[in-house]
Amino acid sequence: MSRPFRGTYTVLVTPFTPDGAAVDLPALRRLVEFQIAEGIEGLIPLGSTGEFLSCSREERAAVAETVIQAARGRVPVLIGTGAEDTREVVRASREAEALGADGVMIIPPFYAVPTEAELYHHYKTVADAIGLPIMVYNNPATANVDLTPPILARLSTIPNCRYVKESTLEVTRVRDIIALCGERMEVFAGVLGYESAWLGAIGWVAVCSNLVPRLSRDMFAAAAFERDQPRALDLYRRLAPLLPFAGGPRYVAGTKAGFRLLGMPMGAPRPPRLPLPEAETATLAQVLQAMGAVPASRAAE
Repeated sequence: MSRPFRGTYTVLVTPFTPDGAAVDLPALRRLVEFQIAEGIEGLIPLGSTGEFLSCSREERAAVAETVIQAARGRVPVLIGTGAEDTREVVRASREAEALGADGVMIIPPFYAVPTEAELYHHYKTVADAIGLPIMVYNNPATANVDLTPPILARLSTIPNCRYVKESTLEVTRVRDIIALCGERMEVFAGVLGYESAWLGAIGWVAVCSNLVPRLSRDMFAAAAFERDQPRALDLYRRLAPLLPFAGGPRYVAGTKAGFRLLGMPMGAPRPPRLPLPEAETATLAQVLQAMGAVPASRAAE
């Protein structure tokens, strides 16, 4: 799939069997179908929401292959291939390319805290090994590395590094990245989808779109592409009560609890993550009911 990436892309949860011992591949295929039927514009398995660090190498390969095959070219699929070792990122990225991925999303090494020179070497080494577009993933809260706009400007000189998922809470980063990188690097919001759209982001890598893909897509499109502020704000206000459950430290647990409420169980998070507490699950049920995502009978379960 050669068309440029744009729009709302769901960073997928990874479904596990009830005992947590294995990836639930049938549930993953159903999730892909649900996302595409609801109009989502791209899929990203094995990101932070996909608990990639809690999956074995074999499980990650199975997830990538399953999502790519289930999508069948209908939407772009970018595989999260981040790791601490540059050699492992190269291996996983080559594997993703061989499986038919449309791109890869790569968080920086998250323990070594590399210098700018080391970051450039890391991404350049991976880029030279594959022919796929790379979405650089900036999430300093989890990676202990902040890919500031000047660093991204340097990375944007690597031909494959075409996109960035910008996941800080500083929305002006979008403006600064565009100013420094120009057309070399396009910005996907990682957290502030609504806010980033107005400053030039052409995509949103969303967690909440796991549960409400159509609403998430429509909100971002109204802001980024239609430039319809009243409609975008109305949709954002509908979406906003869900965002605390799809962000912060409980975002995986909250999203998986939401799927259970939707009647689409995805299993519990793998430890050290724990399921969402019952009181918070009850509040989430009320939120989803108010949004019309689940009927009152299921929300009361």
